[in-house]
Amino acid sequence: MPTPDSSRASLVSQYLKGLQSRITGAIADLDGGTFLTDAWHKAPGEALQGDGITQILEGGAVFERAGCGFSHVRGPKLPPSATQHRPELSGAPFEAMGVSLVFHPRNPYVPTVHMNVRMLVAQGADGKEVCWFGGGMDLTPFYGFEEDAVHFHRTCQTALAPFGESLYPRFKTWCDTYFVLKHRNEQRGIGGIFFDDFSELGFEQSLAMMQSVGDSFLSAYLPIVQKRQGLAYTERERAFQLYRRGRYVEFNLVWDRGTHFGLQSGGRTESILLSMPPLASWSYQNVPAADSPEADLYSKFLPRKDWI
Repeated sequence: MPTPDSSRASLVSQYLKGLQSRITGAIADLDGGTFLTDAWHKAPGEALQGDGITQILEGGAVFERAGCGFSHVRGPKLPPSATQHRPELSGAPFEAMGVSLVFHPRNPYVPTVHMNVRMLVAQGADGKEVCWFGGGMDLTPFYGFEEDAVHFHRTCQTALAPFGESLYPRFKTWCDTYFVLKHRNEQRGIGGIFFDDFSELGFEQSLAMMQSVGDSFLSAYLPIVQKRQGLAYTERERAFQLYRRGRYVEFNLVWDRGTHFGLQSGGRTESILLSMPPLASWSYQNVPAADSPEADLYSKFLPRKDWI
């Protein structure tokens, strides 16, 4: 199996573990709850080898479920989800490490958020090592606020600016294209940024760009949580939140490449599915009343648009 230069691998792993610790620490401080820390290890002989740290907060005052996981795994063969755009690496041995999180808030006026940063190394048929980065962050509101959407996107833009002015519009479009429930022709949320198979800046600068994205997450999300967490809501808003969470489940299980990668490669199922909400619902042909706040989500926030 490929093993990237040990100093490089150590550098990336150290950064990712530190990022996980910083984010969960800030979320615990905001919520007042405690993250369960579950360190795991894939034993030799299993389809996938490696280890990781899953941290999860459930039943908190602010977050009904907040999961943040670090993983560093090696496998004998890249799963199909990882070679859609690199067919020449089909079946290649690989090594992957990353941090992934999904936070499901209790208050329907606080949006759900996802963030992921990762590095993947594979060994081609010619014996050469190929390394690339991926990740991004996106926001999924149940009740939209334009100022929140603008803040989130502007923070993403600022994180990418030092690495080229073209990256934000490019990654924003990539995010809009990726986070779509194709079977419903519906966006998952208001987007953000997304990138994959990225190495065009060289290792050091591509890594620095990934780190800038990871480092900007708390600045992008926490001010929104702090602004909305105290808003009063009723069973109506709660019911709509659970209904829209059902869309989140549909995307993660049907379309998400990260979920498919983990399951197809023999990853740790309990950690892979930490993105699932604790509660969700489905109802038949749920159509919001005209001119209602629920209808606004579909007409004013889910359609793709430039927020800045």
